[in-house]
Amino acid sequence: MSLFSNASSGSGRVLPGRDTPIETSQVHTINGHSIHPPFPEGHEEIVLGMGCFWGVERLFWQLPGVYVTAAGYAGGETPNPTYDETCTGRTGHTEVVRVIYDPQQVELETLLQVFWEGHDPTQGNRQGNDIGSQYRSAIFTTSQAQQTVAEQSAAAYQQALDKAGRGAITTEIKPLETFYYAEAYHQQYLDKNPHGYCGLKGTGVTCPIG
Repeated sequence: MSLFSNASSGSGRVLPGRDTPIETSQVHTINGHSIHPPFPEGHEEIVLGMGCFWGVERLFWQLPGVYVTAAGYAGGETPNPTYDETCTGRTGHTEVVRVIYDPQQVELETLLQVFWEGHDPTQGNRQGNDIGSQYRSAIFTTSQAQQTVAEQSAAAYQQALDKAGRGAITTEIKPLETFYYAEAYHQQYLDKNPHGYCGLKGTGVTCPIG
């Protein structure tokens, strides 16, 4: 668990969920790649939470070196949650995007720079007008090397935020336990709905990595 962790499972009893995964898409609408494993050999996975996952997914599918993205839920206790369940704050999950990338084409530091600069990681259980533990900032890593780089990037960005007079980072940084896919209509939502809602708004402070 990182020093920057601020996880919350919301108020009330944790919802039970279900044993069977909810239905979702099979392929990415932009590049036609499968959003399900197996992924190409040598590719890596990191799961990022920056508030509403619609805008977050678009942010990362546009980056060179990113093989595929998928919207989902992570960091909580309820197995195979639905969107409506996650929005109650009683699953413990936050909205996230699974990013599968080729480290030979894009460095993890570059992805993390986009992450830090693309939202406000100091807001705790919210992003702007989106309020609740399901909107908390999070980095879920899939290797110790990723964990180390993520924590180092958070420390570097905190220094930049301090100089700018901004608050403390509340981002949850820990190893990924389980990524659950969101429903099909959430996958590549802003490709299907180009004028749909995007709540991304950074602090304006540059992250000194990448």
